[in-house]
Amino acid sequence: MITDTTAPALPEALDAALRRMRLPYLRQAAPDVLATARAQRWDPAEVVRVLLAEEIRGRDQATRTSRRKLAGLPAGKTFQAWRESDSSIPPATQSGLATLEWIGRHENLAIAGPSGTGKTHFVEALAHKAIDHDLKVAWFTLESLTAQITRANADGSIARTVARITRADLVVIDDIGMLPAGQAAAEAFYRVVEAAYERRSIAVTSNIHPSGFDALMPKTLATAAVDRLLHHAHVIITEGNSLRLSDAVAGRGVMPLT
Repeated sequence: MITDTTAPALPEALDAALRRMRLPYLRQAAPDVLATARAQRWDPAEVVRVLLAEEIRGRDQATRTSRRKLAGLPAGKTFQAWRESDSSIPPATQSGLATLEWIGRHENLAIAGPSGTGKTHFVEALAHKAIDHDLKVAWFTLESLTAQITRANADGSIARTVARITRADLVVIDDIGMLPAGQAAAEAFYRVVEAAYERRSIAVTSNIHPSGFDALMPKTLATAAVDRLLHHAHVIITEGNSLRLSDAVAGRGVMPLT
């Protein structure tokens, strides 16, 4: 769109009408669009189309910004900063998961491997891409999920809380196994996995394979949760040295001092 910085302001009555109709993005774009339309003799239908497209674009962007904030993503790591060649995840697998088709099929993702091998970065990049494609994401560590379910247990709102969590198209539970997990964590994990089963997608990252979760939490709950988690799941094992350590050794972990 051609932007005319000298475009005249909207007539007061039109501005008031757009405010009342709650069309903020259309109202913001209207002076420039109308000035361009007059200069280039646009068809009236084209003017309407462009103005409505500006409103749609603005609303979509605002929705994505809100969803990104509500998701609680940890570090803003996207595919722009992802180094595909440094990952031990096969390139074809990376590309396949990045299509997000597995989320549409309500399949799960489990990535296990040593610390620093890119598990969290890759899943967060997938989460950002999901939001960019108008999907809802909820991000937790096992500890933050347990805390939320424990608070819900105290006020009798577990069912509502789990239902709210699993309204997200993708629920991420990051870094399982980094800290000890007891009965409360096992119950929280099971409740969410069971509620999402074949209805939503769950992605987990861990330093151990999900089949070993019974070493972290009570066996009965762990077995039931993992059985549902892995039934429709892509399981990926990462390997190699820590990418964070490699960055630090190569001097890529900090900005150079001046």
